[in-house]
Amino acid sequence: MSDAARPLRVGAVVLAAGASTRMGRNKLLLPVEGEPMVHRTVRRVRDAGCDPLVVVTGHEAERVREALVAFDVRFAASPDPTGPTSASLHAGLRALPEDVDAALVMLADMVHVTTPMLRALVDGVAAGAEPLGVSRYDDVLAPPLVFRRALWPELLAWHGEGCGKAVVRAHAAEARMHDWPAEALQDVDTPSDYDAVR
Repeated sequence: MSDAARPLRVGAVVLAAGASTRMGRNKLLLPVEGEPMVHRTVRRVRDAGCDPLVVVTGHEAERVREALVAFDVRFAASPDPTGPTSASLHAGLRALPEDVDAALVMLADMVHVTTPMLRALVDGVAAGAEPLGVSRYDDVLAPPLVFRRALWPELLAWHGEGCGKAVVRAHAAEARMHDWPAEALQDVDTPSDYDAVR
């Protein structure tokens, strides 16, 4: 099958390297609706059709890996878990194989992002010619995001916080936008955040 004829292959990078300093313990291992938060996120990304799936680890990497033993995932170690998001994102992108055409980027603690939302992002980029798919919460552009491979060099050249925010801004006019409720942007950083979702 020629490259033009084959379906777009969308992998995923789940960022799970943070130290959960505001939570006081590893939030990704805390149960949400009966399963560890990171397990729940990876399951939803897998069910959205992403393959392969790379989980970028840092803080308590072995415990995070153990929580995901049920999944066929690849792991990448963040070179700077306490540094900017770009270090983890770069590690995840570099761990994806050459035949992956696009990457979904997801934060492991975005517990309100559902499989249908992820599927819409993946299918949207696969169906069109846009170089990226962007989640929009009111006026906020944020993960999950899908980047076609053509944008990866820009992502790899970028350093800072925000999952490639500068790249998203630079290409916003070309992006396929997906509008979600503002509440879906809420991640889990503090004990009170966790109390609201557990």
